[in-house]
Amino acid sequence: MNSQNKHSFAIFGLLFGAASWGVIWYPYRIMAEAGVSGVVSSVYTYAIALIIASIIFARNWRGMLHLPLGVIWLSLAAGWTNLSYVLAIIDGEVMRVMLLFYLSPVWTLLLARFWLKEKPQRIGYVAISISLVGAFIMLHDPFLGGLPLPRNNAEWLALSSGFGFSLTNVITRRSNHLSLLTKSFAVWVGVLVVAIVFIPVVNAPFVAPNVFSFTSWLVMGLIALLLMAATLFVQYGVTHIEATRASVLFLFELVVAAVAAYYLANEIMDINEWIGGGLIVISAIIAAIQQQRTMSE
Repeated sequence: MNSQNKHSFAIFGLLFGAASWGVIWYPYRIMAEAGVSGVVSSVYTYAIALIIASIIFARNWRGMLHLPLGVIWLSLAAGWTNLSYVLAIIDGEVMRVMLLFYLSPVWTLLLARFWLKEKPQRIGYVAISISLVGAFIMLHDPFLGGLPLPRNNAEWLALSSGFGFSLTNVITRRSNHLSLLTKSFAVWVGVLVVAIVFIPVVNAPFVAPNVFSFTSWLVMGLIALLLMAATLFVQYGVTHIEATRASVLFLFELVVAAVAAYYLANEIMDINEWIGGGLIVISAIIAAIQQQRTMSE
């Protein structure tokens, strides 16, 4: 594959990943309506994805046994990121959840400042300010008053998922010695482990495999394949596309999610959510530019 084809395939990979995450909430909601909680659905879907990937990439398992302990932190951070996102997207309004998640570039700038000792340029502080203004506009309810904070558990989970995503990005930057396949496996294993741990915490009844109907297995299998493909495609894309451009392309997720939420869930955003969300998107693009400049120095 020549460089032009690699570049085109990388763009496709990022758009595919963005589109996948923009619609993956819907099959998870189908499972929730069938009585299967998001935690239990995550256990099954990521277990299926891990089994399929283990079969396809069986020759790589030997190297997995000699990984550094640092991969554990990557796995746990990614595990919480994906699980909290799924739980948030099942119960919350799709676009509010995603926009709160997309505060993640701001958290990345702050984590990079205090952990990686990367001092943001002036544009980085501009991104932080714009995102906070956007969050204030989106979250503030003049009729309720009080602080502009997330208004339910789903939105708090979305916020924590965005922070977890930022933490995952920072850990990934400190883990250049790990292969893309290793990082993908770390994500899948991490979500599976975190979900299993959280089953008793959230008091979610574990549904035995024999209880599922054929339709439920079909939905979970579809989710698993989508998760596995999206992870691998995105990992390939971010490897062959500049960080700034990759971040902007991945905002395609918001477009897909907005259309899907309107037609599949009849969800419509209010004017303050459009304005606040627009500012958050702008801040995400600015933060991506800041990250690219920092990495190039």
